[in-house]
Amino acid sequence: MNGGLMFRSMPNICKLPAIVALAGLIASCNFITLPPAPAPAPDLIRKTTVSSYTPERPPHVQVWLIADKLHTGMVYPYDWLIESGFIPPENFPEAKYVTLSWGNRNAYMNKRWLTPIEVFNAIFTPSPSVMELIPINWDITEVSPNQHIWMKLIPRQQGPYVATFLNHCTVSGSDGRPVIAGASSWGGGVLLDSPHAYYFPRICNVWTGQALESCGANINPVLSIHRDLLVHEAVRNDFAEIWDGSGNKYIPLSH
Repeated sequence: MNGGLMFRSMPNICKLPAIVALAGLIASCNFITLPPAPAPAPDLIRKTTVSSYTPERPPHVQVWLIADKLHTGMVYPYDWLIESGFIPPENFPEAKYVTLSWGNRNAYMNKRWLTPIEVFNAIFTPSPSVMELIPINWDITEVSPNQHIWMKLIPRQQGPYVATFLNHCTVSGSDGRPVIAGASSWGGGVLLDSPHAYYFPRICNVWTGQALESCGANINPVLSIHRDLLVHEAVRNDFAEIWDGSGNKYIPLSH
């Protein structure tokens, strides 16, 4: 299925008038961002900072920022996440990559445009959220040819920080695994219950900004509210555009 459905299925609740002006009135970044994730377990950090690497386990891994005009998400190598301590839901399929995003539970579950009342409630009142997890076994640009895609090589040892952040965005069941809220908007994945409230300005792109920070980026929380500003922050942190969303593939980056 075309990866563009991931974002076309989401409501137009990330694009708000005068976002920058409104964001400037917000006094505390704690109101914008999700609560910080705990520090990774020391044994996971030691596991990913060993001095010996192999072609199958290189010292750097590729991560991707993916976006349409409103919504953003991240793509990671799945085996790297598992190695780094990410806890998948029960019976989640093996995959080469996984794409993740976060947002209003009602928007993801209904897979339709929200009514005006639902939009108001999603933006201005704390509402339940979910994290979407989708398996990918093709090239990222083949799965999402209609999305803009940016890529960066990051140190393998950032894995525990990424995994801890993602685990922090799910609710664990009695088995210690994330609780599944429903099916993903596309791609045969799942929606995972999240403990964090969704509201403006804590919206989908803010989650992506924090995911970028777990990769080692330095992201201004206020500038992560809007998609274009978040992309600017990612580029400032050396994420390079590899796909323009039009189906015209850029020349691959040399490694």
